[in-house]
Amino acid sequence: MEESTLKLTRKVQLLVDLPTQEERKEALDTLYRWQNRCFRAANLIVSHLYVQENIKEFFYLSEGIKYKLADEKKDEYGILQRSRMNTTYRVVSDRFKGEIPTNILSNLNNTLITSFNKNRPEYWKGERSLKNFRRDMAFPFGLEGISRLSYNDEKRAFCFRLFQIPFKTYLGKDYTDKRVLLERVLKGETKLCTSHIKLKDGKIFWLAVFEIKKEKQSLRPEVIAEASLSLEYPIVVKTVNTRLTIGTREEFLYRRLAIQAAVKRAQIGATYSKSGKGVKRKLKAMDRLRKTESNYVSHRIHLYSRKLIDFCIKQQAGTLILLNQKDKMGIVKQEEFVLRNWSYYELMTKIKYKAEKAGIEIIID
Repeated sequence: MEESTLKLTRKVQLLVDLPTQEERKEALDTLYRWQNRCFRAANLIVSHLYVQENIKEFFYLSEGIKYKLADEKKDEYGILQRSRMNTTYRVVSDRFKGEIPTNILSNLNNTLITSFNKNRPEYWKGERSLKNFRRDMAFPFGLEGISRLSYNDEKRAFCFRLFQIPFKTYLGKDYTDKRVLLERVLKGETKLCTSHIKLKDGKIFWLAVFEIKKEKQSLRPEVIAEASLSLEYPIVVKTVNTRLTIGTREEFLYRRLAIQAAVKRAQIGATYSKSGKGVKRKLKAMDRLRKTESNYVSHRIHLYSRKLIDFCIKQQAGTLILLNQKDKMGIVKQEEFVLRNWSYYELMTKIKYKAEKAGIEIIID
């Protein structure tokens, strides 16, 4: 039976809700310490999981040994003192006890075990490398870590405590659905799931995960919409009676190339810019233009995918077929210009996400 819910991730900036600068700095230092311990624990867990899977390679001195990665109390061939999931948790909890909340370690352990088991066949075939985590990784936490989530009228923000550290949200103008989703959580209409905290440049971001019900549209599975992604037109979609062209080459590609040309000019001009505090000041204009390109591409792709799904809903198309995508993916990989300037992968990702949210079945030809 098809699942009727969908998980959405939204990035929300958080501010430490404490009165003095010293208290806020202390809270931020605590978060950075948790991030560091989580980074070390993640690499440790993945290493132990890999070793456990290859434990038979260590028994090369004796051929008659029988073993099983199970609790020795529950299986006669078990070689573990506890359950397999509990082994990696005990390793990191014993090492980092008192330095990081155990809720974070528990959720990290569960997430990595699930991911490892999912990718295990690819590891053994050599198609995927073992995960290696960076120091700035986001760390997970469960619902048990959040308390007193409410909306404060005086502060005009959603406030809560994360392991006793008070936070308030900063939504800005919020042209998205973040505020609506948080309001639904307070009303009990939407469920909040295991989320992450991301630290970047001294700022705190909450990668909140919401479980929502899929939109119920009056769709007919027998009505099929065929869409094609190309360099001339971002999306061309048609049904039996209707055809729609979404975007043009001039609108997307030429505008992106114009921004890239501006980046190149800024790069050349940076030689004669005032250095001030070093490289960061000299490259300020170039970095700003690169962000402009990224924002432009993200906005265009969001708009194109939204128009495609709206067309399918209007035509009551319950099935969307993306035509000849495998051949085009091969062209994208071979042509450096296309790979650099035509965001096939990001466009397909947004189409899949919006289609799943609307209850439309996606078929890639």
